[in-house]
Amino acid sequence: MKLQLAIDELNLAEALEALKELHPYVDIVEVGTPFLIDAGREAVRQIKASYPKLEVLCDAKIMDAGAYEAQLAYDAGAEYVTVLGITDDLTIKGCVEQAQKQDRQVMVDLICVQNYAERIPVIEALGVDVIAVHTGADQQHAGRTPLEDLKELKQYTKKVKVAVAGGINSETVGDYVALEPDIVIVGSGILNAADPLKAAKSIKAALR
Repeated sequence: MKLQLAIDELNLAEALEALKELHPYVDIVEVGTPFLIDAGREAVRQIKASYPKLEVLCDAKIMDAGAYEAQLAYDAGAEYVTVLGITDDLTIKGCVEQAQKQDRQVMVDLICVQNYAERIPVIEALGVDVIAVHTGADQQHAGRTPLEDLKELKQYTKKVKVAVAGGINSETVGDYVALEPDIVIVGSGILNAADPLKAAKSIKAALR
């Protein structure tokens, strides 16, 4: 079970500083969408250069021009790129084809997908590597969690890896681990914790 650290609200200097103590407990570093908007692909490049043994995910949330936008992320050093599950199948297919050319991976984010039973088999058949349930920040503020979505996702996936994101922290991570996802994505639960290093150690220990 891998721990993915989602960096959203830090700038590039702050992110690199945070990773100095957190990197031993992280498997995948996510250049989150706000971070990507702020720092661009340079964030992917510098994190990969500083921590070559860590995998880097570029949370581009691709909605169009799948092959080209995926290539931009992969060329910067990302192992994973995200594409939205609500987009056109051709866009997802383009991401997959580019990933296969460069020996990289595609994660589909199911944010705003309504019908899992209908959509997940289609996405899986396109050859993606990971499907992630994701409760967005705005939904989290309304009290929603991704726990029930993860349970439903597990019902419909057959061979693809499964990831979960959305407000997970050291107190709640056990509920998710019990459902055996392949990747647990944590952002503020580590970075905004009173003691980020302690939180990262605790979550990583739960994943083991």
